[in-house]
Amino acid sequence: MLYEPREDSRLLAKYAKKYAKGLVLDIGTGSGIQALEAAKKKNVKKVVAVDIQKDVVDYCKEKIKNKKIKFMQSDLFSGVKGRFDTIIFNPPYLPEDVRLKDLTVDGGKKGYEVIERFLNEVSDYLKPNGMVLIIFSSLTKKEKVDEFIETSLLKSKILEKKHIFFEDLYVYLIEKSDLLKGLEKERIKNIKKLTKGHRGIVYIGDYKNKRVIIKKQRPDTKAVAPIKNEIKHLKILNKKGIGPKFLFSNKDYFVYEYIDGLFILDFIKNLANNKKIIRKIINDVFNQCFIMDRLMVDKEEMHHPLKHIIIESKTLKPYLIDFERCHKTKKPKNVTQFSVFLISGHAKSLLKEKGVKIDRDKIIELCKRYKKERSKENLKLILNEIQ
Repeated sequence: MLYEPREDSRLLAKYAKKYAKGLVLDIGTGSGIQALEAAKKKNVKKVVAVDIQKDVVDYCKEKIKNKKIKFMQSDLFSGVKGRFDTIIFNPPYLPEDVRLKDLTVDGGKKGYEVIERFLNEVSDYLKPNGMVLIIFSSLTKKEKVDEFIETSLLKSKILEKKHIFFEDLYVYLIEKSDLLKGLEKERIKNIKKLTKGHRGIVYIGDYKNKRVIIKKQRPDTKAVAPIKNEIKHLKILNKKGIGPKFLFSNKDYFVYEYIDGLFILDFIKNLANNKKIIRKIINDVFNQCFIMDRLMVDKEEMHHPLKHIIIESKTLKPYLIDFERCHKTKKPKNVTQFSVFLISGHAKSLLKEKGVKIDRDKIIELCKRYKKERSKENLKLILNEIQ
């Protein structure tokens, strides 16, 4: 079904006429209005115009004769090759409760699913200094579109907002962020935002056929150089077999190997009653804590390490992560903090449920002894109390 140019198409075409350059990709071409506007420009070399509907592509091929434009069938980028200077997209954006049974306007159950797919994939087809021109409606939920842009390490600016009847139309110009350009230059691909912590923002990507984590300092953090501090301590601890493998860094971020697994309590919860495995993991964490104590390095997180210990799914090795608060001290407390964690709250009840017995009073007594002398012998006494 052909989508005749309406207010949204004409509004987007206004900016296609102004901004299109170089190699242009027109996604969801419909009537071909965006492709035609782009092709009129002298600085546009070629336009590839695609649509998911074969009858639309056939119509455009028959009605539009322009040597600069190539029409082809494609579901978003599925049939597209290469990278472009300009990508234009007038997406379907009506949510299910107001939609017609029509691919030209159906944006998915909530109206933004097609846009989400597009933004997840667009960087692979956009040149480093390329741009995206996209229009969408307030019915799509602007905050969700902004979220998808941020998650994909893109940046945007509003070119125009126009109110029409019961909706607002937004025209965005989207580009790659400096971070994304830098990471792609390092040959990291498929980069997505994973989470945001108190001090850093964490992304996940692919590097040399392996999953990696990219960590960048939050611009609004009050902490002093947490990323620089974490890099320093991760390098030190890697030499002792602690932490995920550090790969490389620059002034804005650092990259380390991704650990595929579950956080420690999630792992124990999902594990069939197997005290031997649980005790082995706990002992391994204690040994890593002891090494840090001997190095006079305090991690500062071991009393509540819910998201600081990942159990690798294949080897069942526990990996400590997030060393941004690490610091040198004469009185490190990694072993004692982890001991307190095991005898408190949810950890205590979960271990009891799995048949692991820990005498709280005895552990407290042994921790006091360990604090006076951080020796291997005193550590063994603590380990022996975990039955």
